[in-house]
Amino acid sequence: MADRAPHQTPHQTPQHALRRALRRALRRALRRALHRLVPRSVRARATFAATAVVALALGGTALALLGVLQANLTRDVRESAVRQVDEVAAVAVRQHLPPVISNPDGGSLRVFDAEGNLISATLDALPRPLPPVPLPPSVPDLEAAVGADPYAGAGAPFKRQLPGRFDEKGIVKLVDGSGRRVVSTSVSGPDGQVTIYASVSLGPVDAAHRTATAALAVGLPLLVALVALVTWRVTGRALRPVEAIRSEVAEITGHDLHRRVPVPHTGDEVSRLAVTVNSTLDRLEDAGQRQRRFIADASHELRSPIAVLRTQLEVALAHPDPELWPELLADALQDTVRLQDLAADLLLLARLDAADPVATELLDLDALFADVLDARPADRIPLRVELAPGARVLGNRTWLTRLLTNLVDNAQRYADGLVEVQLAVVGGEVVLEVRDDGPGIPEPDRERVFERFTRLDDARSRELGGAGLGLAIARDLAEHHGGTLAAERPTGAENPCGARLVARLPLAGPRP
Repeated sequence: MADRAPHQTPHQTPQHALRRALRRALRRALRRALHRLVPRSVRARATFAATAVVALALGGTALALLGVLQANLTRDVRESAVRQVDEVAAVAVRQHLPPVISNPDGGSLRVFDAEGNLISATLDALPRPLPPVPLPPSVPDLEAAVGADPYAGAGAPFKRQLPGRFDEKGIVKLVDGSGRRVVSTSVSGPDGQVTIYASVSLGPVDAAHRTATAALAVGLPLLVALVALVTWRVTGRALRPVEAIRSEVAEITGHDLHRRVPVPHTGDEVSRLAVTVNSTLDRLEDAGQRQRRFIADASHELRSPIAVLRTQLEVALAHPDPELWPELLADALQDTVRLQDLAADLLLLARLDAADPVATELLDLDALFADVLDARPADRIPLRVELAPGARVLGNRTWLTRLLTNLVDNAQRYADGLVEVQLAVVGGEVVLEVRDDGPGIPEPDRERVFERFTRLDDARSRELGGAGLGLAIARDLAEHHGGTLAAERPTGAENPCGARLVARLPLAGPRP
């Protein structure tokens, strides 16, 4: 048996692939064209949206108005014709009708007897001459009748000339081809069975409709154009401060962060935006100043031990006396350790400023701090420790250890004979207090001591006070854990003058 050729679907033909490619290219070109037609600026988009909404609203309102006007005027014409027929019918029931009927409402009236002879009419409805008119048909005949003008085509059968139907009053409502509303009714009176026709022109309705259409056709575009113009002007005036803010911010660089954007005195969203931008620039300027000050202080602090270390090495090279080497090496080692500690502090501050995430865990500070204090070497001043149980926080073990170490080292450095460490749970906070009986911190400087590279006096010299980064690092560590660190007024009669540093951290877990 011969092998069958593989079935090829239409979408695999080159022609079909070409058509699909053309359709995709056409769609892309159409999207690009529509994208170019869309306004780019906020001012243009707001104007386009407001104009489109107003145009649609006014257009719909105009169409509804024209429809209501047409319906009301047509109803008035119909009611006028019905009223004229009713008035003539009321007279025909009581007395003979005169040959000529006066109609102050302006409609055309004709009255025919049972044989179809015209017996009465208004002056404008008198025929020249008038042929006989047959009797009006019955309701079923009217339901099936066809034709247009009841007064056209003399001698034609009546039932082919009066299309329409009887309403609840027995009045036939007809509209002929000449734009007139025609109604009729039959009554019995002194003249016998008569049929009354009233014809009212729809010309005033058409004229009113044309006038209203022309007025709306002229007024609506003008109103839409006025709305577009007002929206364009108002939007441009509202966005002018935004453009001023944008241009000012675009010119601000890292060297002129002192510049500020203009704040409009409007009290609206744009004004609040300008205030927010200025606040952001304030923070950026402050951060830039702090960074430059930090770099300058760090450079100064690093330059000093490096210069001392270089001097010591140059002295060792200039005086190759083996008896001097141990002392020179000890001094060089001390300066190297100091340089290493300073570099570690700077790296930690950089990491804290970057707000890098660190691993956290639920810690019992009483156990953690007890281990840290027990592992300390022999201190110059003994410690009095009081650690309350249940002080649990969510934090980083290394950073909380560094927080306690910095506070204790600071107290050990300036204490005369007493350092107290107290850990307690107060309310929903864990409170760590480190007190010493040294010279203390003057009240005006209790906030300044937490600034980087700050040394208050001679007692806090470089030899004793270090680089001035310990308390700054401790505060940053406390704030990183959602807490605070402050220098508060000393309390108690036993130690009324020393420094009192209080760190407060949020308690994790139930209160003990």
